[in-house]
Amino acid sequence: MYRKEQNMEKQSKRYRSALQAADLAKAYPLTEAVDILAKFPKAKFDETVELSVRLGVDPTAGDQMIRGTTPLPNGSGKKVRVLVFTDNVQAALDAGADHAGLQDMMAKINEGWLDFDVAIATTEAMKTVRTIARVLGPKGLMPNPKSGTVTDDIAAGIKAVKAGRVEFKMDKTCNIGVGIGKRSFTSAQILENALAVIDAVGKAKPASFKGHYIKTVAISSSQSPSVRIASTEYSKY
Repeated sequence: MYRKEQNMEKQSKRYRSALQAADLAKAYPLTEAVDILAKFPKAKFDETVELSVRLGVDPTAGDQMIRGTTPLPNGSGKKVRVLVFTDNVQAALDAGADHAGLQDMMAKINEGWLDFDVAIATTEAMKTVRTIARVLGPKGLMPNPKSGTVTDDIAAGIKAVKAGRVEFKMDKTCNIGVGIGKRSFTSAQILENALAVIDAVGKAKPASFKGHYIKTVAISSSQSPSVRIASTEYSKY
């Protein structure tokens, strides 16, 4: 209990310090918001910087489920552990996969093993991998053609994922959260990555949708409050 109270006190101090850096009730141009985030007190670890997007679509409409992928110009700053579902195990390992296999990997997953961040599958392997969709799906780890993780060019798929390609997917409350870097990144790197994600989400707008697509955007780090982004940065979508 004492440790929990200490952590709450630290968070409270960080929040009070953040309030001195900016008026958090306001919305700022993206460049200014990134600079404000850089002024916030830092944690003892390299926090992840996240972009949060709230959409105005209907989450119950099948054609309005927003998802996609985008490369980050400066990478994510995260070491990505890749599992490849394939019969050609050695080729996948030689291409940079951290784990590779098919039936053996599926058996481990069914036993609770999930020590990977992204799963890639060949087209042929997907016929078998679908049987564990109930395990991988809820964890957001199921290979999907739309996210580029079902491919027969395994080497290119691994390279793209490890270089910083990120996947975004809207949840049931119409929110999207995407890690766009680390606090150790420069403001310019964070800015470029944020622009790439906003553009990708904007271009994922359903052709049939009419109305206010992107409602709000905010940027934050693992232990910082959010800084709202001015609507002028995404109003064209």
